[in-house]
Amino acid sequence: MKLFAKFLPMTILIAVFIAACGSAKTADDKTYTEAETLAAFEKGACGTCHAIPGVPNASGVIAPSLANVNLTAEDHIKSADFTGKAADAKDYIRESIVDPNVFIAPKCPTGACAPNVMPAALKDILTSDEINAITNYLHGLPESAYGGSVAAANTQAPTTGVDIVRDPADLPAPLEVREPQTVRVDLEAIEVEGQLADGTTFTYWTFNGAVPGPFIRVRVGDTIEVHMKNSTTSTMNHSVDFHAVTGPGGGAVMTQTEPGKESMFTAQAINPGLFVYHCATPMVAQHISNGMYGLILVEPEGGLSPVDREFYVMQGDIYTTGAFGDTGKQTTDTTKLLNEDPEYIVFNGAVGALTDQKPLTANVGETVRIFFGVGGPNLTSSFHVIGEIFDKVYDQASLTSAPLTDVQTTLVPPGGATVVEFQLQVPGRYILVDHALSRLQRGLAGYLVVEGPAAPEIFNGTPMPGGGH
Repeated sequence: MKLFAKFLPMTILIAVFIAACGSAKTADDKTYTEAETLAAFEKGACGTCHAIPGVPNASGVIAPSLANVNLTAEDHIKSADFTGKAADAKDYIRESIVDPNVFIAPKCPTGACAPNVMPAALKDILTSDEINAITNYLHGLPESAYGGSVAAANTQAPTTGVDIVRDPADLPAPLEVREPQTVRVDLEAIEVEGQLADGTTFTYWTFNGAVPGPFIRVRVGDTIEVHMKNSTTSTMNHSVDFHAVTGPGGGAVMTQTEPGKESMFTAQAINPGLFVYHCATPMVAQHISNGMYGLILVEPEGGLSPVDREFYVMQGDIYTTGAFGDTGKQTTDTTKLLNEDPEYIVFNGAVGALTDQKPLTANVGETVRIFFGVGGPNLTSSFHVIGEIFDKVYDQASLTSAPLTDVQTTLVPPGGATVVEFQLQVPGRYILVDHALSRLQRGLAGYLVVEGPAAPEIFNGTPMPGGGH
């Protein structure tokens, strides 16, 4: 979300707020100053998890943006999608601070807020005046701020695009033991106006309409028959380079494909492992940044050890003309791209892809495997799951080497991959991150939601408010 504070002094914002609401007062007719309002947000640590227009440093991405809280309130009241007593948006906001479990939580993909965890504990750490100050501010956001846009800061209206997010559970099942065979792979380059963030769209270039492209699964010794099609609606030539292929360009020299045309090549899968594939048409970095990357798994002889669930996650960096949070239609800024200065860093193509939209889900007692890759084109990832330890890491995605064990964080370069496995022992919400944690503020976070019985012998205690996770 674009923060008001990047463009307007807080005093101007308060003035806008007063103009919009008539006054900055509660039912007891008390006025709250700028300092009091900011202090309330800071005390509640609201910006740690939420993006809040106008509040300095409130650019969290691990909880819903509050830029559109008034529209959320109106929608919930209209549909009676809550168990509280609020009759209007302002009451809804106030009551949701006191007990979010009966308001915001029913719409959250990860369910109700846990007891005593921020924001469920705000009522215990904020005074009534502080809650009223926050309520007034959020209720007074100008209509142009709904969805994260600010008319004075960003002249583009919010836009809506197609969903380009690849579901992390969208991958083929493990192969049965079989002899090598010919496997046909169909890829189509499709350029779409996709949803990058709330109110923000981006011109994505994709394989088969999603980011990352389809997960391809073969076994060592298979012959891969790649059919590369470029949509008739494309504006650019496109191609594909498979890091799993031995041969010039990984196939790119044979697949430089014009719009409306199709190309084909075959290659034998000689080396087992997890490999990146990507478009290799100049400027290659732009094609990758715009979304043209994916993973191909070449299973070793005998396949992989069985696990309960597998997931497909990739990280990418996006270089938009507008700043992070600008609404409207965004395209690639090649100067930022060449300077390796991204506005967005995301899992599976978009902000909120693996949090609000399609989180990973599993159960206590299960062993999960994550196939993780970095499309890039520029940034290296320090992949980490907050609150978990990787039981096994197949470093650099080498499947014939003994895995590393008991690993906290693993390094994955652009154009590289890894395979991690771990058993789930404690229920809760685990956050996927690049442990270069400033990147959280650029959109890079995912959830693994684990359900099942508690395990107090492993993890026990009383959650406290104000945590960053």
